[in-house]
Amino acid sequence: MDPQPVSHAAVHHASPALHWLIGFGGFGLFAVAVVDSSIIPLPLPGSTDLLLLLLVAHRAHALWMAVAATLGSIVGGYQTWSTGAKGGEAAIHRYVPRRYVKRLDSWVQDHGTAAVVVSSLLPPPLPILPFLLAAGALGVPRRKFLVAYGTARTIRYSLEAWLGATYGRKVVRLWHYLDDRSATIIWSFITLIAVATLFGIWRWKKLQQPAPSASLSPS
Repeated sequence: MDPQPVSHAAVHHASPALHWLIGFGGFGLFAVAVVDSSIIPLPLPGSTDLLLLLLVAHRAHALWMAVAATLGSIVGGYQTWSTGAKGGEAAIHRYVPRRYVKRLDSWVQDHGTAAVVVSSLLPPPLPILPFLLAAGALGVPRRKFLVAYGTARTIRYSLEAWLGATYGRKVVRLWHYLDDRSATIIWSFITLIAVATLFGIWRWKKLQQPAPSASLSPS
């Protein structure tokens, strides 16, 4: 995968916010992908996809970015699958809205790993969390899950990295056309990820708390 190099002038004139974000590179993308596929998903759909495209458009390391996003997604996805495998269907009811549980159970039971592949390839705003939880809770074997999920994520992020590399010059030109607004967009994106992560951790800890036992009624 050979991305078109971005001109030095374009990178030199990038906003400080963008320089700061690019500085995290593949390691930052890996961390976002882990959280995005975990049981504490980011409320902003497609956070990993957006960050991957942005980084590839401003850097010449498309392959490394695709690998970082894929590995991070596999780590987070496996953690979610494990939560479902350990918690059974109770885990689905804990994390998935009740109105979706029946259809989700039926689809994963009927299609197994195919449900994992399709849900992992479809673009945002489709949430991946319910399908990964259901795969673990409904008995999709670990090895089959990892192969299916890893293959789907590899295809998805490789394609996105190629798109970012192929059309990177246009993205950079559009970005600099926004001028001062680009910094506002970047800082808003960074802030949203940080706030969403903290909220997700708080929500996850709250869900982990055991339900209060019902008090005995007086006889």
